[in-house]
Amino acid sequence: MNYRGPTLMLFLGFSLQTAEAGMIDKDGMAPWEICGMCHSLDGNSHMAKFPKLAGQKAAYIVQQFNAFHNGQRTNDGGQMQAISEEVQAQDLASIAEHFESQVAVEPPAPTGDIERYRQGKALYQQGRPGLAACVQCHNPSQARTPWLDAQHPAYLNKQLDDFRSGRRDAQSETPMPAIAKALSPEEQTAVTHYLSRTLLRHKPPD
Repeated sequence: MNYRGPTLMLFLGFSLQTAEAGMIDKDGMAPWEICGMCHSLDGNSHMAKFPKLAGQKAAYIVQQFNAFHNGQRTNDGGQMQAISEEVQAQDLASIAEHFESQVAVEPPAPTGDIERYRQGKALYQQGRPGLAACVQCHNPSQARTPWLDAQHPAYLNKQLDDFRSGRRDAQSETPMPAIAKALSPEEQTAVTHYLSRTLLRHKPPD
């Protein structure tokens, strides 16, 4: 599905932070094309500011979209809340299903810093005393927790920093603030390094 020139130029000509409903000409567009302007139509975004959505769990996409729309989550400077006004409620399920059906691009193979990669893999899969393994929550059976693999490392680090500081608080019951605080800077770098260089979501569990 291709972008229409005038629509794309209109999008590029204004700040999402100050966008208002009706500013995007959606005539003839598929519902997910609005999201694709930042996240790419196949969900494999090219900018760390916009998370990759390819293969992401549909239930999680819906959950986070609603959190932004309702003002429960605001750690993106208000851009998602603004763009959410352009999305019709009845289209949200099909948008989420579209991105869930896309295939995440295989990330670069781990090279150079193998020890950091191994440390991150161990933390993700096994945890350590006082820190639960990430995979206990981030797995196929948990529909409302996201896949973290094949993601931009800068995006992952920002989310952990925001959980630690309290800037991200869409779900008061989430254990993530405590987990983020328990991670040392070295451990955080290791686990995001590992996740950005591995693809788990399209593979059967071991």
